[in-house]
Amino acid sequence: MRKTYERELTMNVVCLDLEGVLVPEIWIAFAEASGIPELKRTTRDEPDYDKLMNWRLNILKEHGLGLKEIQETIAKIDPIPGAKEFLDELRSMTQVIIISDTFTQFAQPLMKKLGWPTIFCNELEVAEDGTITGFRMRCDKSKYTTVKALQSCGFETIASGDSHNDLGMIEASKAGFLFKSTDAIKADHPELPAYEEYDELLEAIKNVLD
Repeated sequence: MRKTYERELTMNVVCLDLEGVLVPEIWIAFAEASGIPELKRTTRDEPDYDKLMNWRLNILKEHGLGLKEIQETIAKIDPIPGAKEFLDELRSMTQVIIISDTFTQFAQPLMKKLGWPTIFCNELEVAEDGTITGFRMRCDKSKYTTVKALQSCGFETIASGDSHNDLGMIEASKAGFLFKSTDAIKADHPELPAYEEYDELLEAIKNVLD
């Protein structure tokens, strides 16, 4: 079995979402820490990411909150139990890239806790006083576009995520899975296998690699 994985190493890449899949949702954690329940809205609820982020930035501005306060919350976030072990096992089998719509200013402490996996994410625009003034996406439809770019380089992709903004990369891959998703998304996409436990997802990916 190990020989199979080694032979396929340069051909397959698993693309994983970050928040809700490997770590708790950052904005939900910050909503609870700041006492602003409106910030609990995520990509599970709002498919339009630009609309969601501009809405979040307006709320931060209204409350006088900036990058420092969010980073203080992120420093207290740990990976979902079992996530690092799942990721370690998966990375022993094939290449893995985390493709996230989060930002480099948020991701670094979380990557340290996950053992420094590769992550493709976006960038916040931050003023000298720490006010978040905007954001820069790597590319349009970043998860889908990244998967298609990997495929153009000769990779076959396997993808998993939990939210609306993961559907593009899941549906574009040779195999795709929902993980810890919502009942509404699962109901809207019954054609996509859905899992709740890391062991289940790992087994499903193994079966594709075989």
